[in-house]
Amino acid sequence: MTGNLDFTGALARVRPHAWRTPVIPLDLPGGPPACMKLESLQHTGSFKVRGAANRLHKLSAQEREAGVVAASSGNHGRAVATVAARLGTPATICVPDWVDPSKLRAIRATGARVVMAGPSYDEAEERARTMAETAGMALVHAFDDPDVIEGQGTLGVELARQLPDVEEVIVPLSGGGLAAGVGLALRDRGVRLVAVSARRARVMFRSLETGHPIELPDEETIASALSGGIGLDNRLTFAICGSVIDEHVVVEESDIRAAVARAFREHRLVVEGGGAVGLAALWSGRYRPQGPAAVIVSGGNVDRSLLKDLVTGG
Repeated sequence: MTGNLDFTGALARVRPHAWRTPVIPLDLPGGPPACMKLESLQHTGSFKVRGAANRLHKLSAQEREAGVVAASSGNHGRAVATVAARLGTPATICVPDWVDPSKLRAIRATGARVVMAGPSYDEAEERARTMAETAGMALVHAFDDPDVIEGQGTLGVELARQLPDVEEVIVPLSGGGLAAGVGLALRDRGVRLVAVSARRARVMFRSLETGHPIELPDEETIASALSGGIGLDNRLTFAICGSVIDEHVVVEESDIRAAVARAFREHRLVVEGGGAVGLAALWSGRYRPQGPAAVIVSGGNVDRSLLKDLVTGG
């Protein structure tokens, strides 16, 4: 499968829906040059629009007319719903009950149908899968799909053009779609891929440690975008992540909270918890780059009241 991915073609499909996000310097005293790749400023507020756009554009006209369904903790659902609305495709988004209120509002604003599927992400995923099978809709998986992985990989292509001398990329790790796509897009360039997991959302990390996909209970975390399982029947991202990730880092809730607040205070950036884990790894000292590095700030969809509490110390 990986040999058939066309990241250049995907970039052409994705470009009408996804902006070329900026990179800005990140000061690491005593360390190598570093930059932030600001997918937090992306259309829909996260990198997820890349994979969603590539997947929907590769559907047939008949499939788009029948509609799409997706399970999401927020960002993927918003991306799918937004692209579907632009293409005139009916969309249904299944979310867990704990979905971030700001993300839920954004999904509903697109006109998509929202299904509150229960207390866990896995229940949302099962509901979406069942609806796809019974209603004839195309399932747009959040990560374990070659078209979605291909779309996320456009971030790596874009980053390589912006920073041709980059030697390390630091990426958030959840279901593995972003890490898989970026890792595959950059593997021929000799770039090291460092994956950062939140302590309370580390199913892929623990699965790779164990040697096979496992399940963990959902835990409350500020990095809710990284929550959810990878599927015991994971077809793609588990194996790809095992081959492209060079190093793993796990950060604590306190590290992530501090990173979200610091990003706002020092850089005037609105970053959600899941999008800030790479910054958390660097600013906490849990990881030190060995060469010119880029950290992917993957999302900026955070509830205003939560952001205010973090910034003010409330």
